Amino acid sequence: MPAQGETKSMSEKKNVWLERHAGSKHGLVFGVIALAAAAAIFSIDTYTKIEGAIAVLYVIVLLLSAEATTRTGLLVATGLCIGLSILSYLLTHGLDPDLQTALRLTVALAALCVTAALLLRNDRARTNILMTNAALRESERRYRSIFDMTRVALWERDYSRVRAYIVGLKEEGVTDLRDYIRTHPEVIPQCIAMIGVVAANDAAVDLLGRRAGTNSPGVMSHFISPANEAFLDVLQAIFDGASFFEGMAEITAEAGETKLVLLSISFPDDPAAFNRVVVSMVDITQREQARKALVEAQAELTRAARAATVGVMSASLAHELNQPLGAIVVNSQTLLRWLDRDPPDLAAARRSAERMIRDSQRASSIIHNTRSLLSQSQEGIEQVDLSALVRDTLALMEHELEKERTTVEIVQIARVPSISSVKIEMQQVMINLIANAVQAMSAARSENRRITIALDAADNAKVVAITVRDTGPGLSADTLEKLFFPFYTTKESGMGMGLSICRSTIEARGGSLVGSNHPEGGAVFEIRLPVEVANA
Repeated sequence: MPAQGETKSMSEKKNVWLERHAGSKHGLVFGVIALAAAAAIFSIDTYTKIEGAIAVLYVIVLLLSAEATTRTGLLVATGLCIGLSILSYLLTHGLDPDLQTALRLTVALAALCVTAALLLRNDRARTNILMTNAALRESERRYRSIFDMTRVALWERDYSRVRAYIVGLKEEGVTDLRDYIRTHPEVIPQCIAMIGVVAANDAAVDLLGRRAGTNSPGVMSHFISPANEAFLDVLQAIFDGASFFEGMAEITAEAGETKLVLLSISFPDDPAAFNRVVVSMVDITQREQARKALVEAQAELTRAARAATVGVMSASLAHELNQPLGAIVVNSQTLLRWLDRDPPDLAAARRSAERMIRDSQRASSIIHNTRSLLSQSQEGIEQVDLSALVRDTLALMEHELEKERTTVEIVQIARVPSISSVKIEMQQVMINLIANAVQAMSAARSENRRITIALDAADNAKVVAITVRDTGPGLSADTLEKLFFPFYTTKESGMGMGLSICRSTIEARGGSLVGSNHPEGGAVFEIRLPVEVANA
């Protein structure tokens, strides 16, 4: 059974043969003439006394048969002619031939075989040519179908004159085309006028207008501006001998509307083929407008983000400064009371003044640290002893803890290594967590108000853990979901920034902060920090 490719080849050859011999009874006429010629030659060779290689004339029969039949038929005709030649020889000379007649027969038979071989070779060549032409016609039909039906704007343009002009400039010694055009601006409009339109599909007409599909002289001058940089790039591509060009270009439609298109041009390798250069255009006007709108929206979003950042930082500063400034106010009032005594208690007044200085310095440190964060500076990073940090923090909050009748227990489960961090940052985090615990227990009017601060080491002392647990009412399910959201608060006078700032501060140092409810009651917050925070 022949393979699929072989079957297709046989079918194509059959179609080619039918194409060759179709119309006006072409094959029948040549077949009748060939038969008549064969009969006439046989009669002359057999029944006349003409001395000569009459059988050579069977070549005429083969030539006529080649126009009337297939390769198989030609082989049959060749065998018939050879048979008639031998039959005629036997009828006229019998079985006792002489050398001269035998030579004439041999020459005739050789001529028939050579002619048949040449005709078969010629038939194969003609068949191949016809098959190639048929394939070319089919390819052209497919190309033309794609060209006409695609929704991409396509042109076949004649760039032969433009190329000849550019090549001429190169032969005259021009090495920098752009520099030459800057000094000879008339080159651009001249080259635009040289472009001819061979064909355009419907999409091209829809894109630029009906005139874009006509071949009137200088038609492209209506669509391409001499100031169009993209056209200069096209000329440069021709000057460089490039095979392809792609870029964005502004095109003016017939109605006067400016459109931004993605321009693609495929230049042929054969200079003679520049009379049919394929040019495609894709309208990207809306896409670019959308991209421009997106860029503008992103710029607006950036400005809004900056404004929001300023707002958050302002809220953060207000929240962080509230505690030291409040402490300064309380200590100032205490100082005045000690001074109003008779006699004034100068020692107590001095202690109040020292607390005011301490709180003022802490407020200054908060502002300085905020500036460092904004400038992404590593200034202020030091080795922080967490045990000492917790004790110093409790000393700062001593007045508030006493006022709310809250006791604090420090539990150090294992030896905790120092961490590399900014001390004021960690102190503010601890103040926020302790203050939140105090306020939660106060708001719930808890009888036993106790805060437990536990220090521990984990992962072979590579991570430190700090937990702050209270004996308050704990956290509701809704609060747990929004616990660290900026501006979320359960307090009437709260800003909702404390926990958000705490988490951001810890995460900026490579750690984590989570909140949950303790199984025995109350809320618990856990800080986990790598020891080498400064290098995170």
